[in-house]
Amino acid sequence: MGDLNIRVTGMTCASCVASVESIVSNLEGVESVRVNLPLEKATIRLSEGAEKNIESIQSAISKGGFGAEEYVDPKKYRQESLENTRKLGFQVITSLILTIPTFFLTMLLSDIGNFLELDLRLFVAFILSSIVYIYAGIEFHKGAWKAILSGRANMDVLVHIGTTTAMIWSSLVVFAPYLQFLPSIFSSTEHVFFDGAAFIISFILLGNWLEARAKLKATDAVFSLMDLKAKTAFVLDSSGSHSEVPVEDIPEGTELLVKVGQTIPLDGLVVKGSASIDTSMMTGESNPVFVKQDDPVMGGTIVLDSSIHIKSTKHHDDTVLANVIHLVDEAQMGKAPIQKLVDRISAVFVPLVVVCAILASLAWMFFSEGYGQYNSTELAIMVLVSTLVIACPCALGLATPTALMVGTGVGAQYGLLIKGIDALQKSYNTDTLVLDKTGTLTVGSPSLINIKSLDSKDNDVLTIAASLESASTHPIAKAISQKFKQIEHKLLQFDKIENIGGLGLVGYLEDQEYAVGNQALMEKQGVDISNIMDDLTSVLSTGVTTVLVSKEQKLMGWIEMKDELRETTILAISKAKELGLKVIMLTGDRAETASVISEEVGVSSYEAEVKPDEKAAFVKKLQRKGSNVAMVGDGINDAAALAMADVGIAMGAGSDIALDAADIVLLRDDLLDVVSTLELGKATMGKIKGNLAWAFVYNLIGIPLAMGALITWTGWLLPPAFAAGAMAFSSVSVVFNSLTLRTWKPHRA
Repeated sequence: MGDLNIRVTGMTCASCVASVESIVSNLEGVESVRVNLPLEKATIRLSEGAEKNIESIQSAISKGGFGAEEYVDPKKYRQESLENTRKLGFQVITSLILTIPTFFLTMLLSDIGNFLELDLRLFVAFILSSIVYIYAGIEFHKGAWKAILSGRANMDVLVHIGTTTAMIWSSLVVFAPYLQFLPSIFSSTEHVFFDGAAFIISFILLGNWLEARAKLKATDAVFSLMDLKAKTAFVLDSSGSHSEVPVEDIPEGTELLVKVGQTIPLDGLVVKGSASIDTSMMTGESNPVFVKQDDPVMGGTIVLDSSIHIKSTKHHDDTVLANVIHLVDEAQMGKAPIQKLVDRISAVFVPLVVVCAILASLAWMFFSEGYGQYNSTELAIMVLVSTLVIACPCALGLATPTALMVGTGVGAQYGLLIKGIDALQKSYNTDTLVLDKTGTLTVGSPSLINIKSLDSKDNDVLTIAASLESASTHPIAKAISQKFKQIEHKLLQFDKIENIGGLGLVGYLEDQEYAVGNQALMEKQGVDISNIMDDLTSVLSTGVTTVLVSKEQKLMGWIEMKDELRETTILAISKAKELGLKVIMLTGDRAETASVISEEVGVSSYEAEVKPDEKAAFVKKLQRKGSNVAMVGDGINDAAALAMADVGIAMGAGSDIALDAADIVLLRDDLLDVVSTLELGKATMGKIKGNLAWAFVYNLIGIPLAMGALITWTGWLLPPAFAAGAMAFSSVSVVFNSLTLRTWKPHRA
């Protein structure tokens, strides 16, 4: 059953994420749930046969104190986020304008007279800070009570309790002349915490605003891809006239007109005209790509210089662009294994902090005589507020998803599609890179360079080979067929053709047996080739592939093929070695040919004469030896090996099966992108680990410091305003650290 996507609003930290996951996972029929804090999105997988009841899931989430609706239009939600960020910015400015004079009144000024029986300085501070507390802090208070009433705790609870405690204490001090029933401490105390409450709300609002802006930047990449999707297309009719039609209403096989400057609406084939195409937003390729009749084009690319007609080959939700967006979306919902530990900690983090804050406060109140200028009660209030405020589950909740969003989004902009966090984690650990030769190291389209006949004519050898290979889709068969079209001969109609896996083809015509394939096939068919082995060895030593042709048990001759290396192959392998990777080449060629090619490209290890069904076994053998293997391939015969490898990397021009089996998909047929992707994986995982380390260290140091654990030895105690600033800085720093990934660039030749 497919996944359900729910938009969840009202989440502020990792504790909220843990709460939503707990609520949903306990519902009947739910197999798993993943929640992404920056995207405000929950992806829910139902058990087999479970009823798809979105309303009941939304209801359960709503009862937990969060907003819930079906996740339909992410671009609309982004626009809402932009508007909310602007409103939040206005709140921040208002709050800071009121907080700064509050600080001067409470901390720097001494006596400015009285208002009735009240201290005028403190009364004005009360008014200013109350506006901040009510107007700027309203969302914290509402969020806190929703959480409390639903039986959970989050960051809002910490902020609400901390600021409310500071405001109540300080207000009682201000109005003590009129509240004669209060203990004498309120009329004799010298300290209020209006500035602390105001600074807490202002700093956290400022942090939230910076964080919101940063999260919008973190999702720029995927929304840039969404913007590439055309909404309509010009559909051509039989008379040649065109009409504008929504892309979702266009079936496969429809002829479309794409004018200069327009975005190609759907994947298709050029049926008329030629043009230069800007593919930079899809593949990162800066140079325009020239396309002509019968060439494929991708939706989302732009026609630069001439109108073309294309025939659509994919529906709008199955184009390369649509699949890229889907892959990126899926990848951004993942969680690193270490994040699962964070989630378990976050589930108990806030209640634990509240308990620690209360215990520390009580300890200072009843078991101390105060410290410095603060009496024991004032010190207890300060410890309570600072401890509640400095604890930051936000940084823990943002550590993984922000880095993941930026990393996968940047990769997608350059045509590097990472399917999920598991692929990132494994690419980070990769130490061995296995490369399939054909279509990976080489262009995958061998050309026929020579025909060697023994006792027959060249054309006879070519005709038999072309006739046997006519039904094959193998690249060698295509090259032979292409050459055969240049001579005026007809294909032979064989009575029967057998495909001998990994060896070649055997056919029967007029009771005679013919074969075309490699040396192993000749030996299997009993063809004696001992007298030409020196010639074959000489040819193979140049890196040429030979296709032998026999009639009965007699060799007729052979065809020499050459598959040229990709332009960036040698550079890519050099870069892979710089990363410390062990590079191994897999090929079905004989050892002599493999040796020549491996030496040419700079690969010291290779495995020759590997049959398609043996590739996965070779990968498994490496894994048994303790290697973390990344396998690169492009064809159907690579699918099993791609699935077996720790990281399967499919070249973008490969088969759909290979792309499905892969963990990472490259839109460009460029081996440099393999190295770039592994580097991006390492960079992204490095950011995730750095973010989590910072979040843990911050809380491990900050909370004891706020509790006054070091005050006796160092005199260090964080005032509430400083605690709030530190808390805001911690979550903002995590997001901005992730945003540095936006400067990452792939290798280009």
